[in-house]
Amino acid sequence: MTGEIAPGKMETEIKVRLTDLPAFTIRLPTLGFHLLTAETMERNMLFDTPDGQLRQRGELLRIRQYGDRWILTHKAPVENSAASAHKVRAEMETEVEDGRPLAAIFERLGYAPIFVYEKLRTEWADNEGHVVVDVTPIGDFAELEGESAWIDRMAARLGIAPVNYLKASYGQLFQDWKRATGHPAGNMTFAEINHQEAKPASR
Repeated sequence: MTGEIAPGKMETEIKVRLTDLPAFTIRLPTLGFHLLTAETMERNMLFDTPDGQLRQRGELLRIRQYGDRWILTHKAPVENSAASAHKVRAEMETEVEDGRPLAAIFERLGYAPIFVYEKLRTEWADNEGHVVVDVTPIGDFAELEGESAWIDRMAARLGIAPVNYLKASYGQLFQDWKRATGHPAGNMTFAEINHQEAKPASR
């Protein structure tokens, strides 16, 4: 072993809120997309130090369970990416056999689970990029991931205007939703949101 760390990749993406998920999905095959994975339950757990050091640096440490797969991900900000119309981050990702003991290891190292979010995800791809369709407890979204030029070109073909691009994380979207609805949920899970009543947002 050389001790070298394998390089990560640059992740470039946008989200968009969907108002008509069936109409959006039915267009994808006509634009050359093929189905990679049918709708699959996805559960994500974010970790951070008690004083939020990762969040303060704009980093993300996540264990994802996607069907029967477990995926460990670290993301970090990229210099000058704030000016981009797309969300650009450095990403390192690897599959692990079981995320549960890994979560226990993180906690022993001083990282605590700070946020859990769930979605039902369907993945599509053409020969240049990916489109994922997410059914979440706070609404339906799509993500376009690929080279910047491809994102803009495909967004235009899907009728998505740049003004509707979203760069926010699901954590940020969840906080926005909580402020708008007054919902008491602490995590973006189907059980927690469906089993708790919202209250009118304070004015």
